[in-house]
Amino acid sequence: MGRGAPVVTGTDAPLAAPVAPPADDRGGRALRVLRATPVPLALVVQVALAGVVLGRVYADDLLTRLMLGAAVGSVLVSVAARRLPSWLVAPVSVAAMTGWTLFALHLAARRAALPGGFAEVAVDAARNGIPRLLTAMIPVEPTPDTVLVPLVAAWLAGLTGAEVAMRAGRTLLGFLPAALLYAGALYVVGPNADPAVWPSVAFAAAVALGLVAPGGRGANGPDPTAALAPEVRTAVRARLVAGTATGVAVVVGLAALLGPALAAQVDERPVDPRRYVEPPRVESLDENPLIRISGWALNPDQKLLDVTTRAPAGPPPRIRLAVLSDYDGVTWRVGATYRNAGRVLPATEPGPGTVDTVRQEITVADLTGRLLPAVATPREVTGARVAYDPTTGTLIRPEGLGPGLRYTVTSLRERPDAGLLATADVPSGDEVARVLRVPDGTPEPMRRLAAQLAEDNGAPYARATAIEQFLAEHYRVVADAPSGHAYPNLSFFLFGPRNGGGQRGTSEQFAASFAVLGRLTGLPTRVVVGFSPRGDGPVRAADALAWPEVFFSGVGWVPFDPLPRPDEEPRPVEEDFRPPKEEPPPSEAPEPTVEPTATPSAVAAPGSGDTGRGVSRWLLVTVAGLVSSLLVGAALATLVGLRRAQARARLGRGDPGERVAGAWRQVTDALRLAGRPVGDDLAATEVAARARQALAEARAALARGTAPTPDRTGALPTGDPTAGWPEGGDGAGGWPGSGEGAGDGPVGDGAAGGGAAGDGAAGGWPADGGAAPLAGAPTGTALLAAPVPGVDELARLLNQVAFAPGTLTGAEADRAAAEAVSYVAALRAARPWWRRLLWSIHPGPLRWHR
Repeated sequence: MGRGAPVVTGTDAPLAAPVAPPADDRGGRALRVLRATPVPLALVVQVALAGVVLGRVYADDLLTRLMLGAAVGSVLVSVAARRLPSWLVAPVSVAAMTGWTLFALHLAARRAALPGGFAEVAVDAARNGIPRLLTAMIPVEPTPDTVLVPLVAAWLAGLTGAEVAMRAGRTLLGFLPAALLYAGALYVVGPNADPAVWPSVAFAAAVALGLVAPGGRGANGPDPTAALAPEVRTAVRARLVAGTATGVAVVVGLAALLGPALAAQVDERPVDPRRYVEPPRVESLDENPLIRISGWALNPDQKLLDVTTRAPAGPPPRIRLAVLSDYDGVTWRVGATYRNAGRVLPATEPGPGTVDTVRQEITVADLTGRLLPAVATPREVTGARVAYDPTTGTLIRPEGLGPGLRYTVTSLRERPDAGLLATADVPSGDEVARVLRVPDGTPEPMRRLAAQLAEDNGAPYARATAIEQFLAEHYRVVADAPSGHAYPNLSFFLFGPRNGGGQRGTSEQFAASFAVLGRLTGLPTRVVVGFSPRGDGPVRAADALAWPEVFFSGVGWVPFDPLPRPDEEPRPVEEDFRPPKEEPPPSEAPEPTVEPTATPSAVAAPGSGDTGRGVSRWLLVTVAGLVSSLLVGAALATLVGLRRAQARARLGRGDPGERVAGAWRQVTDALRLAGRPVGDDLAATEVAARARQALAEARAALARGTAPTPDRTGALPTGDPTAGWPEGGDGAGGWPGSGEGAGDGPVGDGAAGGGAAGDGAAGGWPADGGAAPLAGAPTGTALLAAPVPGVDELARLLNQVAFAPGTLTGAEADRAAAEAVSYVAALRAARPWWRRLLWSIHPGPLRWHR
């Protein structure tokens, strides 16, 4: 309080009372609120219109309402937090967005009746939201994975636009996020909906309203130019007018330049972004389930499904697994383009026949793959996420089937009007080219059979019936027929000798033959794989079935049954169709001979002809055995030779440093062959210590479990048990590198056992660990009593190579090679005999250091 201010004390001091704002102040506040309203209102409208545009491809208006809530919520949060620091607005708005998004996902999951918990559904939506949105079937059902991305995008567009337009005062720039969101919605919809005329007009009006009305930072206070001097205020306003005029001129110029080009695009078909996204794929087993028929026929009791059906009275409806429309002469394939779908599948115009509603509850047992069984034509699926191909009507579950999966399918079963079939025609042209295509390579007998069946049957339905009756009257159904529906398989099925396995097959061959013969006569055909249940309850492998269908104009797809009746005996094909024998070309015709034909010799007595065949077979086996032995021996000899050449190169080539490094690799390879590898993290001295320990343990293990080894003559060694040991031999049978025998040193020729890197002649140990000499091999107590050679000197020389390169001499390299060879030979000798043999031919050292 200031020194000259009066002090009021006592009870006579006046009480503080609220002072009512003047009437003109309240009016000014109301005016400021009114002036600040158009910009946020325009943002809400723009973001909500993006939801209206995108909602045109959705099954209901749930997405539109959710995006409207996101638009209102994001803008209101920014308006309410306009007095908070700018860095605090985004976290508050994101928290509000998270709450609204979780509520929206819960609502969408509940309406779609998705299986699983909310957390699982939400995580799946976050992981697969974008691809499922772009691969979803039109109309898109608003499920968590198809509403998450638009909802988050709408909230972020509203948040960004509100902050830029109201806090920064850049109204036009603040409308940019909403405009991008609107353009993205138009792009995602593409050609899958009618043109968005009135939403685009409304969007432009909202933009104009926001730009015309005062907003931004100036909406919350007086005119910023009011405090300026009159002449300055006039200059500022003149500049504003000039800038506005310039902007209008630029806009008019751009409109004049770009207007015709944009107007020309009005009638163009928009680009569909779905063509850039790969739809769900299936395995080869699901692409051609026709090959599963023969396997199911051999296991008729296998339980595949459990079915409960609610349908009008009549026989149980067939359950369709897949529709195969493409044939290349080798295999039938579905060839579908699956799109992620919701519960409600797109409807098609039913034919003129009777349409029944069939509702089935299906539980999967042993059926595998991704194809989802359902009665044709499915219209609603609950309990499983599905993808659907509307062209063939085939359903898949992208995650695959599993035991215990339960789902409910509501289908519209169409039963064609039989009275229309006799006069019905079949379509032609590009729309049915796929189901009329006959691949090249059709066997000529099959073409002749099709021509014969179509010769007396002009009407399409009569041709189809003739093919059906021919197959039913001349062929048999057997469970053990081999699988296959390529041209050779169908040709053997149709024309093969009955006593040789021909003229019989499973429903696979019947359906495939009907479809190919039908296409050869001009009928659009396809093959369907499914099940023919006997009623409610289990559907077993014996119920699996393949049947053909023919498409008639004005009627639709009509199934046929070419299988024979159980009580009818099929007639041989030769009674009604005998393919004419093809005459050989003139150049291949046999020329007549002037000599009489020799009389056939009498049949040999039993056993007389077996001798020649037996000798031939014995010779064949003998020759094969010899060839195999030679190949194996050559391979082993090659390995031994390569190992020896590697050892010679390591120990005898290069400068002293390289030879020391090669000797060290010989030691580490030997340790690895002995099952005691050393890591690269160990020092050379540590490796030397472990090498000595490994040799001592190997000798102890061999001494405990071996008997004296016989010499080359088969006699056991006598005399001093240490005779011939590497440390004290006289060279005749001594160990390399340490004996006194005639040898040339570390790289000698190995004569009389003294060569370290020699060729192993006369019992010498090759440097690569070749075949070990047997004479004088120490066993038993002598094995434990013999000194344990080490590689300490080699380790010291290796360190010298690393820390003082170029200082080694040739004599030191010779000592390193001798020590390495001595150690490797001792370690190999401490192995069992069969491991010593494998040691010499092991290919590992040839590739370990590449």
